Amino acid sequence: MKNSGGKPVLLKMVGAIQKNKDYLGEIDGLIGDGDHGMNMNKGFSLFEEEIAKKDISFTQGLNELGTLLFSRIGGSMGPIYGSIFTAMAEAGEGLDLIDAAGFAAMLDGGLKGLRDLVEAEVGDKTLIDTLAPANEALQRAVREGKSLAAALKDMKDAAEAGRDSTKDLVAKFGRSSRLGERSRGVLDAGAVSCCLILTSMAEGILEQAER
Repeated sequence: MKNSGGKPVLLKMVGAIQKNKDYLGEIDGLIGDGDHGMNMNKGFSLFEEEIAKKDISFTQGLNELGTLLFSRIGGSMGPIYGSIFTAMAEAGEGLDLIDAAGFAAMLDGGLKGLRDLVEAEVGDKTLIDTLAPANEALQRAVREGKSLAAALKDMKDAAEAGRDSTKDLVAKFGRSSRLGERSRGVLDAGAVSCCLILTSMAEGILEQAER
C-alpha cells in the first residue's frame, strides 16, 4: 500500500470503533467505569471530522489521531493510544510504501512507545495482551519472508488470541485491579479495542495494497 493512499485505512479504523462503541462500553462496565466505548468513539469521531476534507497519508493520519487522543480524550486511554499512534507514525516517517516490513517497523515502534509510558506486561490484563503478541507474530512473519497478506493474517490471529486470553486473567492495572479475583472472567476492554483497531488496520492496508 502506498503511504499516500492510506486515508481509507484510517477511516476503516474509525468505523470499527464507531460500530463497536456500545460493546466496548458494556465490557468496560463489567469491571471498569464503563466509559471506554464513549471515550474511544469521541476521539475517533473527532478525528474523522478533522480529516474529512484533507488529503492525508497513513502516517500523517496516525500522528494526527495520536495527538488528538493525547490532548482531547480523558481517562487512561487517550495517552495510551496517543503514544501508540504517534510512535507508529514516527517509525513510519519517510516510508513511501507500507509493506509487511514497513508496517512491522511501525507496529514495533508503537509498542515501544507504549512501553515508555506504562509498566504493564503480557498477563496483566491490559491491551498489552493484544498488542505484544500481535507485534511478535508480525515480526516473525517478516523474518520468515511471508507475504503481506500472510503476515497480516498472523498478526490478526495473534491479536484475537491475546484479546481472548484476558478473560481468564486478573487485572493488575487500572480501576479493575481493585476487584482482584473478581476481575477474572471478563475480557479487558482495552484489549478488545486494540484488537478491533489492529484488525481494521490490517484489513484496510490489504484492501489498498490489492487495488
